[in-house]
Amino acid sequence: MMETGSLYDLTPIAWLMGVGVLLALGPLAWVWRRNTGAGPARRLYALTVLTLFLTFDLTLFGAFTRLTDSGLGCPDWPGCYGNASPFGASHHIAMAEAAQPTGPVTHSKAWVEMVHRYLATGVGVLILALAVATWRARWRQRHDAQHARERPLSAWWPAATLVWVCLQGAFGALTVTWKLYPAIVTLHLLGAVVLLALLCIQAVRYRQAAAERLPTAVPPGLRRLLIAVTALLVLQIALGGWVSTNYAVLACTQFPMCQNSWWPPMNFTQGFQIWRSLGESASGTPIDFAALTAIHYVHRLMAYLVFAAIGMLFWQLRRIAPLRAQAKWLAGLALLQLATGLGNVLLGWPLVAAVLHTGGAAALAVVLTWTLCESRRERMPVPANTRAPRGKMEAA
Repeated sequence: MMETGSLYDLTPIAWLMGVGVLLALGPLAWVWRRNTGAGPARRLYALTVLTLFLTFDLTLFGAFTRLTDSGLGCPDWPGCYGNASPFGASHHIAMAEAAQPTGPVTHSKAWVEMVHRYLATGVGVLILALAVATWRARWRQRHDAQHARERPLSAWWPAATLVWVCLQGAFGALTVTWKLYPAIVTLHLLGAVVLLALLCIQAVRYRQAAAERLPTAVPPGLRRLLIAVTALLVLQIALGGWVSTNYAVLACTQFPMCQNSWWPPMNFTQGFQIWRSLGESASGTPIDFAALTAIHYVHRLMAYLVFAAIGMLFWQLRRIAPLRAQAKWLAGLALLQLATGLGNVLLGWPLVAAVLHTGGAAALAVVLTWTLCESRRERMPVPANTRAPRGKMEAA
Protein backbone atom coordinates (compact mmCIF):
# COMPACT_ATOMS: atom_id res chain seq x y z
CA MET A 1 0.00 0.00 0.00
CA MET A 2 1.37 3.43 -0.95
CA GLU A 3 2.25 5.68 1.96
CA THR A 4 0.62 9.07 1.94
CA GLY A 5 2.01 12.28 3.37
CA SER A 6 1.66 15.98 3.08
CA LEU A 7 2.68 17.44 -0.26
CA TYR A 8 4.20 20.54 1.34
CA ASP A 9 6.00 20.81 4.66
CA LEU A 10 4.90 24.09 6.21
CA THR A 11 6.91 23.59 9.40
CA PRO A 12 9.87 25.85 8.39
CA ILE A 13 7.47 28.66 7.43
CA ALA A 14 5.62 28.33 10.72
CA TRP A 15 8.86 28.42 12.70
CA LEU A 16 10.13 31.39 10.69
CA MET A 17 6.93 33.33 11.33
CA GLY A 18 7.07 32.43 15.01
CA VAL A 19 10.62 33.75 15.34
CA GLY A 20 9.60 36.92 13.48
CA VAL A 21 6.70 37.53 15.86
CA LEU A 22 8.94 37.04 18.90
CA LEU A 23 11.53 39.44 17.50
CA ALA A 24 8.84 42.07 16.79
CA LEU A 25 7.17 41.88 20.21
CA GLY A 26 10.02 43.67 21.98
CA PRO A 27 10.08 46.77 19.73
CA LEU A 28 6.27 46.93 19.72
CA ALA A 29 6.05 46.83 23.51
CA TRP A 30 8.82 49.41 23.86
CA VAL A 31 7.16 51.88 21.48
CA TRP A 32 3.72 51.59 23.06
CA ARG A 33 5.10 51.92 26.58
CA ARG A 34 7.23 54.97 25.72
CA ASN A 35 4.29 56.73 24.04
CA THR A 36 1.48 56.01 26.49
CA GLY A 37 -0.98 58.88 26.38
CA ALA A 38 0.40 60.33 23.15
CA GLY A 39 -1.80 60.92 20.13
CA PRO A 40 -2.11 58.34 17.35
CA ALA A 41 0.15 60.28 14.97
CA ARG A 42 2.89 60.45 17.60
CA ARG A 43 2.67 56.72 18.39
CA LEU A 44 2.69 55.80 14.70
CA TYR A 45 5.64 58.10 14.11
CA ALA A 46 7.63 56.39 16.88
CA LEU A 47 6.81 52.91 15.55
CA THR A 48 7.67 53.92 11.98
CA VAL A 49 11.02 55.44 12.95
CA LEU A 50 11.95 52.31 14.89
CA THR A 51 10.88 50.09 11.97
CA LEU A 52 12.88 52.29 9.59
CA PHE A 53 15.95 51.96 11.82
CA LEU A 54 15.63 48.17 12.02
CA THR A 55 15.04 47.93 8.26
CA PHE A 56 18.21 49.93 7.67
CA ASP A 57 20.07 47.51 9.96
CA LEU A 58 18.56 44.63 7.99
CA THR A 59 19.85 46.19 4.76
CA LEU A 60 23.35 46.33 6.24
CA PHE A 61 23.10 42.72 7.38
CA GLY A 62 21.87 41.76 3.92
CA ALA A 63 24.99 43.38 2.44
CA PHE A 64 27.10 41.47 4.99
CA THR A 65 25.34 38.24 3.98
CA ARG A 66 26.07 38.84 0.30
CA LEU A 67 29.65 40.03 0.77
CA THR A 68 30.58 37.03 2.94
CA ASP A 69 29.17 34.69 0.25
CA SER A 70 26.54 33.48 2.70
CA GLY A 71 23.58 33.92 0.36
CA LEU A 72 23.52 30.19 -0.37
CA GLY A 73 24.52 29.12 3.15
CA CYS A 74 21.12 27.40 3.20
CA PRO A 75 20.45 26.57 -0.47
CA ASP A 76 16.68 26.16 -0.04
CA TRP A 77 13.91 28.44 1.22
CA PRO A 78 12.44 29.30 3.71
CA GLY A 79 14.17 26.76 5.94
CA CYS A 80 17.62 25.23 5.88
CA TYR A 81 17.54 21.83 4.18
CA GLY A 82 13.89 21.65 5.19
CA ASN A 83 14.61 22.58 8.82
CA ALA A 84 13.75 25.68 10.80
CA SER A 85 17.40 26.33 11.74
CA PRO A 86 20.91 25.08 10.93
CA PHE A 87 20.75 22.91 14.05
CA GLY A 88 18.43 20.47 12.33
CA ALA A 89 20.40 20.69 9.10
CA SER A 90 23.85 20.09 10.64
CA HIS A 91 24.26 16.69 8.92
CA HIS A 92 23.48 18.10 5.45
CA ILE A 93 25.70 21.13 6.05
CA ALA A 94 28.59 18.94 7.22
CA MET A 95 28.31 16.78 4.10
CA ALA A 96 28.26 19.83 1.81
CA GLU A 97 31.20 21.41 3.63
CA ALA A 98 33.21 18.18 3.46
CA ALA A 99 32.60 17.92 -0.27
CA GLN A 100 33.51 21.59 -0.87
CA PRO A 101 35.30 23.17 2.14
CA THR A 102 35.47 26.64 0.56
CA GLY A 103 32.05 26.39 -1.07
CA PRO A 104 28.90 28.38 -0.37
CA VAL A 105 27.58 25.99 2.32
CA THR A 106 29.28 26.00 5.73
CA HIS A 107 27.95 26.10 9.27
CA SER A 108 28.87 29.77 9.75
CA LYS A 109 27.39 30.83 6.40
CA ALA A 110 24.21 28.88 7.12
CA TRP A 111 23.74 30.78 10.37
CA VAL A 112 24.40 34.13 8.70
CA GLU A 113 21.79 33.36 6.05
CA MET A 114 19.17 32.14 8.54
CA VAL A 115 19.70 35.07 10.93
CA HIS A 116 19.10 37.35 7.95
CA ARG A 117 15.81 35.55 7.27
CA TYR A 118 14.77 35.75 10.94
CA LEU A 119 15.45 39.50 11.02
CA ALA A 120 13.62 40.04 7.74
CA THR A 121 10.57 38.23 9.10
CA GLY A 122 10.66 40.36 12.25
CA VAL A 123 10.69 43.53 10.14
CA GLY A 124 7.78 42.14 8.13
CA VAL A 125 5.76 41.64 11.32
CA LEU A 126 6.50 45.22 12.41
CA ILE A 127 5.31 46.55 9.04
CA LEU A 128 2.14 44.48 9.34
CA ALA A 129 1.54 45.90 12.83
CA LEU A 130 2.15 49.41 11.49
CA ALA A 131 -0.42 48.92 8.72
CA VAL A 132 -3.03 47.56 11.14
CA ALA A 133 -2.41 50.38 13.66
CA THR A 134 -2.72 53.02 10.95
CA TRP A 135 -5.97 51.62 9.56
CA ARG A 136 -7.32 51.42 13.11
CA ALA A 137 -6.36 55.06 13.81
CA ARG A 138 -7.91 56.12 10.50
CA TRP A 139 -11.15 54.30 11.33
CA ARG A 140 -11.34 56.02 14.73
CA GLN A 141 -10.85 59.41 13.08
CA ARG A 142 -13.81 58.75 10.84
CA HIS A 143 -16.18 57.21 13.39
CA ASP A 144 -15.18 58.71 16.76
CA ALA A 145 -16.13 62.34 17.41
CA GLN A 146 -13.29 62.67 19.90
CA HIS A 147 -10.72 62.12 17.11
CA ALA A 148 -12.62 63.75 14.25
CA ARG A 149 -10.71 67.05 14.52
CA GLU A 150 -7.30 65.43 14.24
CA ARG A 151 -5.35 65.79 11.02
CA PRO A 152 -6.37 62.86 8.75
CA LEU A 153 -3.86 60.01 8.53
CA SER A 154 -3.29 58.26 5.22
CA ALA A 155 -3.60 54.49 5.49
CA TRP A 156 -2.49 53.87 1.91
CA TRP A 157 1.23 54.33 2.49
CA PRO A 158 1.35 51.59 5.17
CA ALA A 159 -0.72 49.33 2.90
CA ALA A 160 1.69 49.92 0.01
CA THR A 161 4.62 49.22 2.34
CA LEU A 162 3.04 45.94 3.46
CA VAL A 163 2.56 44.83 -0.14
CA TRP A 164 6.11 45.84 -0.96
CA VAL A 165 7.69 43.93 1.92
CA CYS A 166 5.85 40.81 0.72
CA LEU A 167 7.31 41.32 -2.76
CA GLN A 168 10.72 41.85 -1.18
CA GLY A 169 10.36 38.53 0.61
CA ALA A 170 9.54 36.86 -2.70
CA PHE A 171 12.69 38.34 -4.25
CA GLY A 172 14.65 37.02 -1.27
CA ALA A 173 13.34 33.55 -2.01
CA LEU A 174 14.24 33.91 -5.70
CA THR A 175 17.73 35.06 -4.76
CA VAL A 176 18.33 31.69 -3.12
CA THR A 177 16.37 29.36 -5.40
CA TRP A 178 17.78 30.95 -8.57
CA LYS A 179 21.35 30.65 -7.23
CA LEU A 180 22.26 34.33 -6.99
CA TYR A 181 21.21 35.51 -10.44
CA PRO A 182 22.81 38.98 -10.67
CA ALA A 183 19.59 40.60 -11.91
CA ILE A 184 17.55 39.11 -9.05
CA VAL A 185 20.11 40.08 -6.39
CA THR A 186 20.31 43.64 -7.76
CA LEU A 187 16.51 43.95 -7.77
CA HIS A 188 16.49 42.65 -4.18
CA LEU A 189 18.88 45.47 -3.20
CA LEU A 190 16.75 48.07 -5.01
CA GLY A 191 13.68 46.64 -3.28
CA ALA A 192 15.33 47.25 0.09
CA VAL A 193 16.00 50.88 -0.87
CA VAL A 194 12.37 51.34 -1.95
CA LEU A 195 11.22 49.84 1.36
CA LEU A 196 13.38 52.32 3.27
CA ALA A 197 11.92 55.17 1.21
CA LEU A 198 8.34 54.05 1.89
CA LEU A 199 8.97 53.92 5.63
CA CYS A 200 10.69 57.32 5.53
CA ILE A 201 7.67 58.85 3.78
CA GLN A 202 5.38 57.53 6.51
CA ALA A 203 7.65 58.75 9.31
CA VAL A 204 7.76 62.28 7.91
CA ARG A 205 4.00 62.36 7.27
CA TYR A 206 3.21 61.19 10.81
CA ARG A 207 5.60 63.75 12.26
CA GLN A 208 3.97 66.52 10.24
CA ALA A 209 0.52 65.35 11.35
CA ALA A 210 1.57 65.28 15.00
CA ALA A 211 3.01 68.82 14.77
CA GLU A 212 0.21 70.03 12.46
CA ARG A 213 2.59 71.68 10.02
CA LEU A 214 3.15 71.70 6.27
CA PRO A 215 6.35 71.01 4.28
CA THR A 216 8.69 73.89 3.55
CA ALA A 217 8.05 75.75 0.29
CA VAL A 218 11.09 75.78 -2.02
CA PRO A 219 11.66 77.35 -5.46
CA PRO A 220 10.55 75.20 -8.43
CA GLY A 221 14.13 74.95 -9.70
CA LEU A 222 15.35 73.48 -6.41
CA ARG A 223 12.47 71.03 -6.34
CA ARG A 224 13.37 69.84 -9.85
CA LEU A 225 17.03 69.50 -8.86
CA LEU A 226 16.04 67.43 -5.83
CA ILE A 227 13.98 65.05 -7.97
CA ALA A 228 16.78 64.78 -10.55
CA VAL A 229 19.40 63.96 -7.89
CA THR A 230 17.10 61.30 -6.42
CA ALA A 231 16.66 59.71 -9.85
CA LEU A 232 20.44 59.75 -10.44
CA LEU A 233 21.05 58.14 -7.05
CA VAL A 234 18.59 55.31 -7.76
CA LEU A 235 20.37 54.62 -11.05
CA GLN A 236 23.75 54.70 -9.31
CA ILE A 237 22.55 52.27 -6.62
CA ALA A 238 21.39 49.90 -9.38
CA LEU A 239 24.81 50.16 -11.04
CA GLY A 240 26.53 49.60 -7.69
CA GLY A 241 24.42 46.53 -7.06
CA TRP A 242 25.35 45.27 -10.53
CA VAL A 243 29.06 45.76 -9.70
CA SER A 244 28.76 43.93 -6.40
CA THR A 245 26.63 41.02 -7.61
CA ASN A 246 28.96 40.44 -10.56
CA TYR A 247 32.07 40.71 -8.33
CA ALA A 248 33.46 43.44 -10.58
CA VAL A 249 34.87 45.66 -7.80
CA LEU A 250 38.44 44.46 -8.33
CA ALA A 251 38.34 44.83 -12.11
CA CYS A 252 39.97 48.21 -11.48
CA THR A 253 42.41 48.49 -8.60
CA GLN A 254 43.68 51.99 -9.42
CA PHE A 255 42.24 55.45 -9.07
CA PRO A 256 41.55 57.61 -10.98
CA MET A 257 42.96 55.44 -13.78
CA CYS A 258 41.99 51.82 -14.40
CA GLN A 259 44.49 49.22 -15.59
CA ASN A 260 46.97 52.04 -16.31
CA SER A 261 44.53 53.62 -18.73
CA TRP A 262 41.89 56.33 -18.75
CA TRP A 263 39.78 54.12 -21.03
CA PRO A 264 40.66 50.44 -20.49
CA PRO A 265 39.41 47.60 -22.76
CA MET A 266 35.69 47.13 -22.02
CA ASN A 267 32.95 44.83 -23.29
CA PHE A 268 29.75 46.79 -22.66
CA THR A 269 27.50 44.36 -24.54
CA GLN A 270 28.42 41.36 -22.43
CA GLY A 271 28.77 43.33 -19.20
CA PHE A 272 25.22 44.66 -19.36
CA GLN A 273 23.45 41.52 -20.50
CA ILE A 274 20.86 41.55 -17.74
CA TRP A 275 19.37 38.06 -17.78
CA ARG A 276 22.21 35.59 -17.26
CA SER A 277 23.73 33.39 -14.58
CA LEU A 278 26.47 34.54 -12.23
CA GLY A 279 29.87 34.50 -13.94
CA GLU A 280 28.44 33.59 -17.31
CA SER A 281 27.34 35.40 -20.44
CA ALA A 282 23.86 34.98 -21.89
CA SER A 283 25.19 32.17 -24.10
CA GLY A 284 26.54 30.26 -21.10
CA THR A 285 30.24 30.97 -21.69
CA PRO A 286 32.41 32.49 -18.93
CA ILE A 287 32.09 36.27 -18.79
CA ASP A 288 35.07 38.26 -20.13
CA PHE A 289 37.26 40.33 -17.83
CA ALA A 290 36.61 43.24 -20.19
CA ALA A 291 32.91 42.90 -19.35
CA LEU A 292 33.67 43.16 -15.62
CA THR A 293 35.81 46.22 -16.37
CA ALA A 294 32.89 47.83 -18.21
CA ILE A 295 30.58 47.19 -15.26
CA HIS A 296 33.04 48.74 -12.83
CA TYR A 297 33.99 51.73 -14.95
CA VAL A 298 30.42 52.77 -15.78
CA HIS A 299 29.65 52.81 -12.06
CA ARG A 300 32.77 54.93 -11.44
CA LEU A 301 31.92 57.44 -14.18
CA MET A 302 28.37 57.72 -12.89
CA ALA A 303 29.73 58.35 -9.38
CA TYR A 304 31.43 61.54 -10.60
CA LEU A 305 28.11 62.85 -11.90
CA VAL A 306 26.18 61.92 -8.76
CA PHE A 307 28.82 63.46 -6.50
CA ALA A 308 28.67 66.73 -8.45
CA ALA A 309 24.87 66.76 -8.39
CA ILE A 310 24.78 66.19 -4.63
CA GLY A 311 27.27 69.05 -4.23
CA MET A 312 24.96 71.37 -6.18
CA LEU A 313 21.98 70.27 -4.12
CA PHE A 314 23.87 70.78 -0.86
CA TRP A 315 24.81 74.32 -1.90
CA GLN A 316 21.16 75.16 -2.59
CA LEU A 317 19.66 73.46 0.48
CA ARG A 318 22.06 75.07 2.95
CA ARG A 319 20.42 78.43 2.24
CA ILE A 320 17.03 77.19 3.49
CA ALA A 321 17.02 77.03 7.28
CA PRO A 322 14.40 74.25 7.75
CA LEU A 323 16.32 71.99 5.32
CA ARG A 324 19.84 72.76 6.54
CA ALA A 325 20.06 69.51 8.52
CA GLN A 326 19.27 67.47 5.41
CA ALA A 327 21.94 69.41 3.50
CA LYS A 328 24.58 68.51 6.11
CA TRP A 329 23.55 64.85 6.03
CA LEU A 330 23.85 64.77 2.24
CA ALA A 331 27.33 66.29 2.34
CA GLY A 332 28.55 63.93 5.06
CA LEU A 333 27.15 60.82 3.39
CA ALA A 334 28.56 61.82 0.00
CA LEU A 335 32.02 62.10 1.56
CA LEU A 336 31.52 58.72 3.24
CA GLN A 337 30.65 57.18 -0.14
CA LEU A 338 33.76 58.69 -1.68
CA ALA A 339 35.97 57.33 1.12
CA THR A 340 34.46 53.83 1.15
CA GLY A 341 34.43 53.64 -2.65
CA LEU A 342 38.12 54.48 -2.79
CA GLY A 343 38.74 52.02 0.02
CA ASN A 344 37.07 49.22 -1.91
CA VAL A 345 39.26 49.89 -4.96
CA LEU A 346 42.61 50.65 -3.36
CA LEU A 347 42.46 48.28 -0.36
CA GLY A 348 41.18 45.19 -2.15
CA TRP A 349 37.47 45.35 -1.25
CA PRO A 350 37.63 45.07 2.57
CA LEU A 351 34.43 43.85 4.17
CA VAL A 352 33.93 46.90 6.43
CA ALA A 353 34.30 49.37 3.56
CA ALA A 354 32.00 47.31 1.32
CA VAL A 355 29.23 47.11 3.94
CA LEU A 356 29.56 50.83 4.74
CA HIS A 357 29.39 51.65 1.04
CA THR A 358 26.04 49.87 0.77
CA GLY A 359 24.85 51.51 3.97
CA GLY A 360 25.90 54.95 2.75
CA ALA A 361 23.93 54.52 -0.47
CA ALA A 362 20.84 53.43 1.47
CA ALA A 363 21.24 56.36 3.88
CA LEU A 364 21.50 58.81 0.98
CA ALA A 365 18.24 57.44 -0.41
CA VAL A 366 16.57 57.94 2.99
CA VAL A 367 17.85 61.52 3.34
CA LEU A 368 16.73 62.46 -0.17
CA THR A 369 13.30 60.96 0.52
CA TRP A 370 13.18 62.87 3.80
CA THR A 371 14.05 66.09 1.98
CA LEU A 372 11.42 65.50 -0.71
CA CYS A 373 8.74 64.96 1.95
CA GLU A 374 9.81 68.00 3.97
CA SER A 375 9.65 70.30 0.96
CA ARG A 376 7.03 71.34 -1.54
CA ARG A 377 7.07 73.42 -4.66
CA GLU A 378 6.65 77.10 -3.97
CA ARG A 379 3.66 78.57 -5.74
CA MET A 380 4.74 81.40 -7.95
CA PRO A 381 2.64 84.59 -7.64
CA VAL A 382 0.28 85.20 -10.54
CA PRO A 383 1.21 88.45 -12.36
CA ALA A 384 -1.42 91.13 -12.02
CA ASN A 385 -3.43 91.80 -15.16
CA THR A 386 -2.20 95.15 -16.39
CA ARG A 387 -4.78 95.37 -19.16
CA ALA A 388 -7.45 98.01 -18.63
CA PRO A 389 -10.99 96.85 -18.09
CA ARG A 390 -12.95 96.41 -21.30
CA GLY A 391 -15.43 99.19 -20.53
CA LYS A 392 -12.66 101.74 -20.05
CA MET A 393 -10.96 100.64 -23.26
CA GLU A 394 -14.17 101.12 -25.20
CA ALA A 395 -14.72 104.52 -23.59
CA ALA A 396 -11.26 105.58 -24.60
